[in-house]
Formats: sequence, structure tokens, C-alpha cells
Amino acid sequence: MSTIRFNLPTILTFSRIILIPFFVLITPKSPLIGITIFLIASITDFLDGYLARKSGQITKFGIILDPIADKFLVISALILLVDMVRLSAWVAIAIIVREFVVTTLRVVALSKNIVIPAETGGKLKTASQMAAIILLLLPGGIGDIDFYDIGIVLMYIALILAMVSGVKYTISFWRQMQ
Repeated sequence: MSTIRFNLPTILTFSRIILIPFFVLITPKSPLIGITIFLIASITDFLDGYLARKSGQITKFGIILDPIADKFLVISALILLVDMVRLSAWVAIAIIVREFVVTTLRVVALSKNIVIPAETGGKLKTASQMAAIILLLLPGGIGDIDFYDIGIVLMYIALILAMVSGVKYTISFWRQMQ
């Protein structure tokens, strides 16, 4: 595992970071274009990790940068949703605090050559967050089903998963640090 190497997975991670300002600036005026940008950024989240594992291009730099890029994307989306009055600020704050805590623990562990791997709850949290964000940004619905209502339910599921997986990461961190 090398420290810094600019390979395809790392470039995909950087592209996610580069897409964030476009997502934030475009979404309020053109939600569908914003959602498309968010989807592309979310796909790079899946692809960078998959390609790094598949091609043996996992680097410490990538291990640190990938979750930071993920957090920037999600935090930007949460703040945007609060600004658009599509999400309560307390939900966004709770998720953002969890993201900072878990990312800090992972970086501290990595500085001691301890990798705290992603766990199922965290992956489910990310998937439900991404889906919730998209649904909360979508105008309207299908028939009597409002995208906003489904998005809010998914966001509360993501909030619960965030708290549970955050506790698991914290426990894992303390066990591995002893």
C-alpha cells in the first residue's frame, strides 16, 4: 500500500470533490441537473473503491481522501437541503457531527497504521442518504406518492443508521487502539 499515487481511483475521488461546487451552485436553479451531478459524484464513490480493490491500487492517500470526499459531498447536500427548506437543520447537524467524529477516528487510527474498515451499517447509511438526498431534491411525485415524503423517511432511516454505525466505529476504534 503506497502513500500517494495518482491512479484512476484517486482521479475519480478528486472528480467527486470537483463536482461539489457545481452541484451546490446549479441545484437550486435546476434541480434535475443538480441531481444528475450528484448521481455522477455518487457513482464515482462506488467506482473509486471498487477499482482500487480490483486493481490493487489501494493507497493510504486514497483511504484518507475517499471518505473525506464522501463527507464533503454529503455535507454539501445536507446544507443545501436545509437552505432549500427540504430538511430540518437538526437532522443535518446530527449527521454532520457523526461524519466528523467517524472520519476523525478513522484518520487517527490510520496514522497508527490501523485501518477501521467500512462496515455494513455505514454502507447502508450511505446508500439511504444518497437515495434520500435525491428524493428530497426531486420536485413532485408519482400519483399520490410525493418524493419528499419518501425522501424524509429514508433520511430518518439514514439518521438511525448513522448513529448506530457511528457507535460501532467508535467501539471498534477504542478496541483497536488498546
